[in-house]
Amino acid sequence: MVAGGISAPGGGEGKEFEAKVTPIVVISCLMAAVGGLMFGYDIGISGGVTSMGSFLKKFFPKVYKRTQNPGENSNYCKYDNQGLQLFTSSLYLAGLTATFLASYTTRKFGRKITMLTAGFFFIAGVVLNAAAQNLGMLIAGRILLGCGVGFANQAVPLFLSEIAPTRIRGALNISFQLMVTIGILVANLVNYGTNKMKGENGWRVSLGLAGFPALLLTVGALFVTDTPNSLIERGRLEEGKTVLKKIRGTENIEPEFEQLVEASRKAKQVEHPFKNLLMRRNTPQLVISIALQIFQQFTGINAIMFYAPVLFDTLGFGANASLYSAVITGAVNVLSTLVSMYSVDKLGRRFLLLQAGVQMFLSQVVIAVILGLKVTDHSENLGHGWAIFVVILVCTFVSSFAWSWGPLGWLIPSETFPLETRSAGQSVTVCINLLFTFVIAQAFLSMLCHLKFGIFLFFSAWVLIMSFFVFFLLPETKNVPIEEMTERVWKQHRFWKRFMDDDHVLDDKKYSQLEEGNYKNDQNGQSSV
Repeated sequence: MVAGGISAPGGGEGKEFEAKVTPIVVISCLMAAVGGLMFGYDIGISGGVTSMGSFLKKFFPKVYKRTQNPGENSNYCKYDNQGLQLFTSSLYLAGLTATFLASYTTRKFGRKITMLTAGFFFIAGVVLNAAAQNLGMLIAGRILLGCGVGFANQAVPLFLSEIAPTRIRGALNISFQLMVTIGILVANLVNYGTNKMKGENGWRVSLGLAGFPALLLTVGALFVTDTPNSLIERGRLEEGKTVLKKIRGTENIEPEFEQLVEASRKAKQVEHPFKNLLMRRNTPQLVISIALQIFQQFTGINAIMFYAPVLFDTLGFGANASLYSAVITGAVNVLSTLVSMYSVDKLGRRFLLLQAGVQMFLSQVVIAVILGLKVTDHSENLGHGWAIFVVILVCTFVSSFAWSWGPLGWLIPSETFPLETRSAGQSVTVCINLLFTFVIAQAFLSMLCHLKFGIFLFFSAWVLIMSFFVFFLLPETKNVPIEEMTERVWKQHRFWKRFMDDDHVLDDKKYSQLEEGNYKNDQNGQSSV
């Protein structure tokens, strides 16, 4: 199955990269995307175990006491506890820190080694969590899992974007997000089952079963090949060419290989990639990547996915019913991500984001109105019909996120940075994402207590803001080769092109030379950069 020609105005003439969708590409992408399965399982499992009585009784007795005496506390406040929120959020704080080291390993040792390291962190964290005897062990395990998240989220999106043929890059990259949603669904199913177990150790089974995707990622990382981009970047040109032939399924790889070598040559001129990110020509990619990560968290999705069982229990569903409702939303999440995989390279990134903005905004506003009328501090008079309607609205919200901000928040940054700043750019992307994931995870239960139903209005206002951002400032990157984004996207955009004019690019080049000690003032006494 040969890809159609890809025209690019590189150097004034079009380029066509021949590529087949080879089995090795599909298998490698699936193996790498298991990192998303682990990430998703961690997201889904925390909300379930924090609603289990046996878990709360052992680690958070004050919260457990509140849940057993609902009349004494507001329905919105019975889970408000900083320690409970720290159990969830510590993973993301650790991931935020780990991503800086992961950026170095991704660039110096390759995407494969970084994914393998993530697998080892995941396994160690799972062992500590499943065997936890006190809150300290529990948090330590979450921190190790967070390190795994930092390394996996740094390497996997880059791996998927670089190994995939351009015409299906979006779909294969979204396989990472698909695995995240499958992980959340599996976690919800596991929680539903372990909550029915006799005894006090159902939560241990839930946390321990995370070892399965952790082992899959570790073993998978041993067998995948590193990307041609990474091999060439590290000076292994012949090996990079061999891998490129293998993954493209053709001998005619010279045009693409030459472009990768040229991109690598430019990348090696950059001694300090994080400083290089601050250059004027990298402003569009940096601003968009940071904005997408902040907006992704302020859709409110992680608040719902972290605490779905807790949220539904707050609304009066009961423990088993709340876990069951979380399973339903998890299934919707998976199915909707499949929609994104099918449509992202056909309809484009902008269309999906803008359509989803309307759907998310309306569903959250309606949820807020219903909860404001039906759920008060000491009344759970939601009623069976209204309860079902709330679940449908949550599913409507989750579905629109799953085919838009969920996968595209990772896809767009991974495909827009040039090679010389790609690892650093991905590191900033992951860092910002985990920082605001931590903020939301740590604050949500307190926000729910204080804002009550207004928390959905808070997130809906952010959805409106981010939709305007997409409409005016986000360019379309569908079917554009990664190494041609500057010419075909940024230099053509009505706003961002002002950062790409030749004078400023020249200034940036001089700055790079100055960093390496190679640039000197010219003999005519012109001032240096």
